[in-house]
Amino acid sequence: MTQPTIRLTVNGLTQDVDVDPDTALLYVLRNDLALNGPKFGCGLGECGTCTVLIDGVAARACVIPVKGCTGRAIVTLEGLGSRERPDPVQAAFIAEQAAQCGYCLNGMIMTTKALLAINPHPTEVEAREALRYNLCRCGAHVEIMRAVMRAAGQTAEVDG
Repeated sequence: MTQPTIRLTVNGLTQDVDVDPDTALLYVLRNDLALNGPKFGCGLGECGTCTVLIDGVAARACVIPVKGCTGRAIVTLEGLGSRERPDPVQAAFIAEQAAQCGYCLNGMIMTTKALLAINPHPTEVEAREALRYNLCRCGAHVEIMRAVMRAAGQTAEVDG
């Protein structure tokens, strides 16, 4: 049986994929479009490692059926910047060395990007609140918070 063609706009490019409409967006991004920024973590939308932006809002790609993404702008980590010209959020995470194992990095960056779009100068409390549902297994929380505050154009004395 032939799968229907689903048209997506990912990182500014229109992509046609032939998949079951109920397939999780994460699988289409990784398996069909070779975008490996979003990671598979829990598969339940709980850990945040699969976070993408859909119409500028942070969303968990592991629980969103691809059929709900047509006509919407999807941005993955790869769509933010390049190695030569990283997005300011990516640059802040690099400058603060805010990664250890890398498990949470995609979710932390994408959630920060969504936060700064609606609140360009969050307080540390607001940033912590925005990131609270993104799990970090290795304990890079202090560096992550420094990166978020740097991306917001602020410096902060971050408590561990």
